[in-house]
Amino acid sequence: MLIDAHQHFWNPDRGDYGWLSGPFAPIRRIFTPDDLSPELAANGVNATVLVQTWSSVDETRAFLTLASATPFIAGVVGWVDLTAANVADVIAELKAGQGGTYLVGIRHQVHDEPDADWLLRPDVRRGLQAVADHGLVYDLLLKPRELPAALKTVQAFPHLRFVIDHIAKPDIRGHGFSAWAELMAPFAAERGHVWCKLSGMVTEADWENWTLVDLQPYIDEVLRLFGPSRVLYGSDWPVCRVAGGYTKWLAALKQAIAARTAIEHAQILGGSAQELYRLSLSDIAK
Repeated sequence: MLIDAHQHFWNPDRGDYGWLSGPFAPIRRIFTPDDLSPELAANGVNATVLVQTWSSVDETRAFLTLASATPFIAGVVGWVDLTAANVADVIAELKAGQGGTYLVGIRHQVHDEPDADWLLRPDVRRGLQAVADHGLVYDLLLKPRELPAALKTVQAFPHLRFVIDHIAKPDIRGHGFSAWAELMAPFAAERGHVWCKLSGMVTEADWENWTLVDLQPYIDEVLRLFGPSRVLYGSDWPVCRVAGGYTKWLAALKQAIAARTAIEHAQILGGSAQELYRLSLSDIAK
């Protein structure tokens, strides 16, 4: 079972997509399941996790409804305002609504917050407790700047499952391995409840010229720190389209882990995602 643990859909005319400009302009258009389905079929991908794209509960509701009607979507990582006093009630309402059983996680664009310590705010921590109480995962969307606060956060919530998206977006193009690896190293002690996604790497590299040589040290370090049972594959589609596309990234990842055992392959390419998000894969045949 091959699971893509990180993909998106969007309509740039119905949300906050100011970043879809400049070099990202080629992907400033509507993306739907009909666009992704051929990519999944061509690469033998069985199921996906659909991830929020902007700060909108309405988007989360729409994604849950879409999941209930789309055979390959096994889970949805949505958005709620963690700082809201009623955040627990909002999560409960989402779970009780249409497609609510597909809600597997919550995410916020932490790396866009002016405050590098945003995760440490008391109101945010109250929201994280609500995520934990509802049995959901919290996706950490970070850059290296936010890793110290993220480490304190995962240490403070040992009962909450976390996943670091896009390996925390190191500066692969600028050869930022050492600084990133130093900040990531302490998370190894927390891997009992922290996972890491091998996703979003190609857009942190040289879009036009990246090769596996550029990515391999990062992939190897993530696997060393977290182990295959806590590492999972994600495409970051359609963002990956600006840097080689779906097939090129997945082929590179498979080559990067070619020397690993069949069991480790199965974990990285599907098992870890299923365990992290507690996916009910029988639903992909709905």
